[in-house]
Amino acid sequence: MAIWYEGNRNNVKNERQQDGITYYIRGVHEVDGVRYERYAVKTHFIGRGEDYVEVLRQYVLPLYQPGDVVTLGEKVISMCQGNIVSIDEVHVGFWAKFLSKFAYRSATGTGLSEPHKLQLTIDLKGLPLVLWASFCSAVGKVFGKRGVFFEILGRDIAGIDGFYPESMFETYRTTAVLSSSEPEKVCADIYEKLGISCVLVDANDIDVEVLGKSPDLADVSDENLAERIRDNPAGQDDELTPFILVRDIGDQPAQEYEPLVAVDAPKH
Repeated sequence: MAIWYEGNRNNVKNERQQDGITYYIRGVHEVDGVRYERYAVKTHFIGRGEDYVEVLRQYVLPLYQPGDVVTLGEKVISMCQGNIVSIDEVHVGFWAKFLSKFAYRSATGTGLSEPHKLQLTIDLKGLPLVLWASFCSAVGKVFGKRGVFFEILGRDIAGIDGFYPESMFETYRTTAVLSSSEPEKVCADIYEKLGISCVLVDANDIDVEVLGKSPDLADVSDENLAERIRDNPAGQDDELTPFILVRDIGDQPAQEYEPLVAVDAPKH
């Protein structure tokens, strides 16, 4: 079930400081009888080519305790890996302009209704496959089935983010961020170098998908890990909190927290 919040979630009353790091309390969420308190770690705007290990060393390691699990936003890891495309590199053709008129616009973004994004899909997968996926998608909708387009084209297309004219960050207005490369390797690398248990996720206000996890979490189900951040504590606005530190607090009292007010659906 989707949980919607409007605007920036960094309520000043939930702001905390430790060892020069700013983080925000995101409340307690119980999963399988375990009480997890979540802390959204604030960073600078992480740009293309930065070293994600060093970023985590700077912002997360000072707060980390054994037993914690840190969720990593896929967009930031992709930026570090340089998996991005500038809008200037995408030349929109007839089919992208035409098909984008029929694309579904979700509540969390423009999706493939943005012609540049659809053209990028054509560039990556080829026009024949995109046309076939579009046809199958149209048939699927007749029978009440959604998601056929991405089932055919794959998760790497579904994971494309960016080209949002309304984004709070100028970079994402003119840049598309592709899916991260080797998510399991990313998590293993972080665990080996920093000792941080981590999960790479594609999360928004609709769903949370686990893409990779560090080897020490092999026996923890993806469903359990995703449920710990089901309400998307990283946020959808300009929070600059791509890393969520999830801590089992047992029977200990939670930190003082002013709850956010959920809404029935986003206004846009």
